[in-house]
Amino acid sequence: MSASLRRLSVAVCLVSAAMPLRAQPTSPSANQRFAREIYQEMIETNSSTTTMGTTILAQAMAKRFREAGFPESDIFMGGVRADKHNVVLRYHGKGGANGPKPLLLLAHLDVVEALKSDWSPDLDPFKLTEREGYFYGRGVSDDKAQAAAFVANIIRLKQEGYVPDRDIIVALTADEEGGCCNGARWLMANHTALVDAGVVINEGAFGYLKNGKPQANTVEATQKVVATFTVTAKNPGGHSSLPRPDNAIFQLAAGLARFAQYAFPVELNPVTRAYFEETAKVESPEIATAMRAIVKHTNDAAASAVLSRDPLYNSTLRTTCVPTMMKGGHATNALPQTAEVSVNCRMVPTAKPADVRAAIVKAFADTGLEVSAASGREPPAPSPLLPEVMGPIESLTKEFWGNIPVIPVMQTGATDAIPWRALGVPSYGVSGIMVDMSDFRAHGRDERLFVKSFYEGQEFLYRLTKALTTAKTVP
Repeated sequence: MSASLRRLSVAVCLVSAAMPLRAQPTSPSANQRFAREIYQEMIETNSSTTTMGTTILAQAMAKRFREAGFPESDIFMGGVRADKHNVVLRYHGKGGANGPKPLLLLAHLDVVEALKSDWSPDLDPFKLTEREGYFYGRGVSDDKAQAAAFVANIIRLKQEGYVPDRDIIVALTADEEGGCCNGARWLMANHTALVDAGVVINEGAFGYLKNGKPQANTVEATQKVVATFTVTAKNPGGHSSLPRPDNAIFQLAAGLARFAQYAFPVELNPVTRAYFEETAKVESPEIATAMRAIVKHTNDAAASAVLSRDPLYNSTLRTTCVPTMMKGGHATNALPQTAEVSVNCRMVPTAKPADVRAAIVKAFADTGLEVSAASGREPPAPSPLLPEVMGPIESLTKEFWGNIPVIPVMQTGATDAIPWRALGVPSYGVSGIMVDMSDFRAHGRDERLFVKSFYEGQEFLYRLTKALTTAKTVP
C-alpha cells in the first residue's frame, strides 16, 4: 500500500459531526481472541519483502486452515520461487460451478523491511506489543490486520456451519510491497481458476478518525498505475579543465527546470467524480466550490488551481510525474558523458503510457534528451460502484459508526487489485478499520493501530463477507 494514503484524510477530517466508535467489551470475545492470536502469529513471523519472504507465514496459515477442517484439496500453496509462496483457500458455497462467481478476499503477507535499531528501544517490529490502546508491530496496519481478519473470519464461518450462496476465496499473497515475485499477478497468470472471482475485496482504504471519532469510511474503487521513465543527456565529455557549453548535466538541468513548470491536464473518472462530489459536502466553502466546478467542467482553470494547492487533491485530479533520482558523471576531474534522471509517474486510469511519455518529451523540450520507452501496461478501468456492493458497505457503516459518509476514492499508489481490474472484475479496497491519518505509521517507525479498530474491522469484514455471499446481494 502506498505511503500516499497518509494524506487521504484531508477532506474527511473536516466533517464536524460523528459518533464515537462502539465500545468494545472489557475483555475480548472468543472470536476476537482468536483473531488476535492469528494477528500475533502474522506479526511475529518476519515476512519482509527484501529479506525473508512469505513462505513460512503462508505455511502457517495453511496449517490453520487444515486444523479448522478445510480439506487439502481446497488449500493451495505456491509462488514464483521457494521463499515467495502464496496461500489460497476456497470455501465452497451452495451455488457450485453453476452459481455466481466467487467472492475473493485478497490481502498480502509481505511487509516493508523494519530494523529494530530504527524503532523505539522498547519496541521490536516483529513482536506484537499491546500498549495503551494500540497494537505495535511491522504490518499491524499494512496489511496484516486485514489478512488476519480474513483468516479468522473464514474459520469462524466454517465453525458456524455457514453455507454461502457463492464460493469464498481467501488469497494471501507475496510481494505486494515490491520485489521480484508479485503473488497476485503470478496467481492470475498461472492459476487463474484458483482466483477467478466475481467481486474482489482488498486493502487500500480505511475509515478515518479525528479526536477518536469516526469521520468517514472510504472505498477504493480505482488506482493509479506506476510507470518510471528515464531521461538521459549524453555528451562526448572531456577534461574538466576544458569546459564546453554543452555539458550533459547543464543540459539535463535545463530540461528539468522546464519540466517543473508542467502539469498534466485534469482527467476525472466516475470514482474521482464521486469523490469530489461527496467530499464537497464536508469541505470548506472555497474548496467545495472548486470541487463542484471541476466536476462540472474539468477544464475550469480557476477550480483546478485552487484544488492543486493540496497535494492529495492535485494527485486525484490528474496524472503526476516527478523526478525521484539523479545520477551523472564518472569522475570529479572529467566532463560528464552521461546524466540521467528517473521520472516516476502515477497515471490515472484513463491515461495511456505512450501519451504520458509524449507529454514528458514535450515538457523537457529538448530533442537532444532521450526518454525511455513507455511501459506496455495500460491502466485498468475503475470498478463500477455497484449498488450490490456499496449498499451493504453503507448499511454496515451506519450500523457501526452512525451517519458518516462512505466516500469512493482513487488510490494514488498501487495495490494487488490491478490484475482483476484489468479483466473487468469489480474490485474494492475496504476494511472498516478506523485510523487516525494524522498518525498513520505504515512503512514507518513504530507502526501502530488502535486495538479497538482491529476488532471493529474484523467484525465489519465478517458481516460484509456474509452480506456479499447471500442470494439477495450477490452481484
